[in-house]
Amino acid sequence: MRTALCPGSFDPFHNGHLEVVERASQLFDRVVVACIGNPQKSGGMFPMEERRVVVEECTSHLPNVEAVTRGGLTVEAAREFGADAIVRGLRTVSDFDSEMAMAQMNHRISGIETIFLPTSAAHSFVTARLLREIAAHGGDISTMVPPPVVKRLGAEAGR
Repeated sequence: MRTALCPGSFDPFHNGHLEVVERASQLFDRVVVACIGNPQKSGGMFPMEERRVVVEECTSHLPNVEAVTRGGLTVEAAREFGADAIVRGLRTVSDFDSEMAMAQMNHRISGIETIFLPTSAAHSFVTARLLREIAAHGGDISTMVPPPVVKRLGAEAGR
């Protein structure tokens, strides 16, 4: 059984993330989507456990996908879940620079390969950081995130 780890902060999980997970689910027997805390990203929109639940809801149509939370290094999570590869989405050429360095380091310390899946043009401009900023100012991001995220954003607005 071939297993892929799709790591990310997923705050919020958006349509570009979903596209990458859906494509990975066609390439691998098992896909583990790991919500991993990123110390370089502060001020999250959703708590870690809620991110996991959101990913679970957004991928419920994919029987070979599971969502988990995890701290620490991505390669440690990959080992823990028996991943054959780490899957990362690419939006732009600038993503490639940082992702390639991370992939090479991960391979160096673990031997685990990274597979890059480019997102479609429809999602190439979507970033979680921009979505958080727009939502924080009351903007509408409902066309860029799956329904479970929209639902939670509505609940947040009512708090």
